[in-house]
Amino acid sequence: MNYQNLSSFIWSVADLLRGDYKQSDYGKVILPFTVLRRLDCVLEPTKAKVLAELAAKKKAALNPDPFLRRASGVNFYNASELDLPKLVGDQDHISQNLYAYIQAFSPEVRDIFDRFTFSIQIDKLAKSGLLYLVTEKFAGIDLHPEAVDNHEMGLAFEELIRKFAELSNETAGEHFTPREVIRLMVNLLFVEDDDVLTKPGVVRTIYDPTAGTGGMLSVAGEHLTALNPQARLTMFGQELNDESYAICKADMLIKGQDVANIVAANTLSEDGHPSAKFDYMLSNPPFGVEWKKVEKEVRKEHETQGFNGRFGPGLPSVSDGSLLFLLHLLSKMRPASDGGSRFGIVLNGSALFTGGAGSGPSEIRRHLLENDLVEAIIGLPADMFYNTGIATYVWIVSNRKPSQRKGKVQLIDASSFWQKMRKSLGSKRKEMNELHIAEVTRLFGSFVEAQLATLFNAEGKEITQQLVAQGEMAPVPPAGGKVRLAPLSRILPNEAFGYRTITVERPSRDERGAVVLSAKGKQKGKPQADSALRDTENVPLSEEVETYFRREVLPHAPDAWIDEEKTKTGYEIPFNRHFYVFEPPRSLSEIDADLAQVTARIKAMIDGLAA
Repeated sequence: MNYQNLSSFIWSVADLLRGDYKQSDYGKVILPFTVLRRLDCVLEPTKAKVLAELAAKKKAALNPDPFLRRASGVNFYNASELDLPKLVGDQDHISQNLYAYIQAFSPEVRDIFDRFTFSIQIDKLAKSGLLYLVTEKFAGIDLHPEAVDNHEMGLAFEELIRKFAELSNETAGEHFTPREVIRLMVNLLFVEDDDVLTKPGVVRTIYDPTAGTGGMLSVAGEHLTALNPQARLTMFGQELNDESYAICKADMLIKGQDVANIVAANTLSEDGHPSAKFDYMLSNPPFGVEWKKVEKEVRKEHETQGFNGRFGPGLPSVSDGSLLFLLHLLSKMRPASDGGSRFGIVLNGSALFTGGAGSGPSEIRRHLLENDLVEAIIGLPADMFYNTGIATYVWIVSNRKPSQRKGKVQLIDASSFWQKMRKSLGSKRKEMNELHIAEVTRLFGSFVEAQLATLFNAEGKEITQQLVAQGEMAPVPPAGGKVRLAPLSRILPNEAFGYRTITVERPSRDERGAVVLSAKGKQKGKPQADSALRDTENVPLSEEVETYFRREVLPHAPDAWIDEEKTKTGYEIPFNRHFYVFEPPRSLSEIDADLAQVTARIKAMIDGLAA
């Protein structure tokens, strides 16, 4: 059963709830019951063994917990003789038996149902006379791992959450990231380490501070297992939303991960892994969400701990906290001497350029670029996410750059790498296919500049597109057609994104036009600056300030000078500017010829009417 059929089947339970539950509350019943049935099916093969082990250890007066975990084979267990099919065999006591069944799970599983506030829903369903019907429905679903693997189960959870979020007008994209975006990020994260990751018995750690339902961690694990079945990826995460956390925790339990590594708390105000460092990290923090609720804690850490804390480089505006998650990930990087780290994070366009020199966002970019931490930034197609159609970018950040990448940043414009979805999901109308993901991965892995060649036929209709790497020949245009080349991958030095903002002053003058001199202070005897004539100029780091000043300012204002004390260094990444291709307008003769044709056609039509 694929995930779409599975989610449709589970969704049919909503027919039972209609009338007694608001549509926006369907998820409060369906999600925990889906998790319960999945755990029920996972434990079924070892149920008898666990019960026998429990009886033996009780008889020996031993703590059964570690023995039951071993007997279950999945590091969690249920010590009750009941399961969902048995529960529906006793309709009169369904409520009491369901409570008893849930309480018989090991502690970490009970916590999952506490996060769902499942007991409230059991009471409500019982009072509505629906508890038996809903339990019976789920008892009939086959969610054994042999029938529905972990990947399909994860997709089903995401589909259900998306539907429930739409019904309640919540932001669906807060809960998860499209799987093709995750696959792209995981490819970029691992591609330079393929040789290391294929060694037998390799162990690595991965962390997601905005784990959601655990999709990023799951895809990373699947990728590494496909690359090397003997490799071990230990997963860590943190999540604020209780329902998403519960699903993530259940998924990690089934995968055999240590669920103590998944923490429920606000990552920005309460670091769940305060002293941990990781090999790899992934994150898709919420876009444009203010951090006012945690402002006090964040500012305190910034001001008291500085670079010893997480937020030393600077703070973004309170209206968008996504850069705070980037800083958080920076603090989790292993030292380069200890093997270093690499992480991928999805950010919107504001992270590239907001804030002038000296502002929090500019200082964060400055810290990243002056410490040579940015490997690449990949521009994604618009309309890729469920809750927003804005442009988004994947940043790949590392403190263990290969030698050829040192001192450089690769920009890849993948905005044209998409296909239209058969059916839109919220704001998501486009998706990247496997070929698109492979092309971007190849561009990143080979670290080359490249162009996208678009071929047009004689009628001006687009025929095909072709990637042309540096050193390769552009394709030959078809007869009467043409080829349009546009940059696709650019490699630039870190300094290309830096500038100095200089303050240009001009003197005050009296009624007669004479320069007014300062009468006191450090500027005594020097021309007094006129604030109304003050201006600023941005000078690229690659150019000397004096050279720029003499060329750009003095010819227009010979009496101007630079206030050196106000000079600030800033960084911005004008992504689109590096991919802009100027297309000259058509010649006047072509336009005149077209106008003449249209005029002649109109004249012929008028003559025809007159006749």
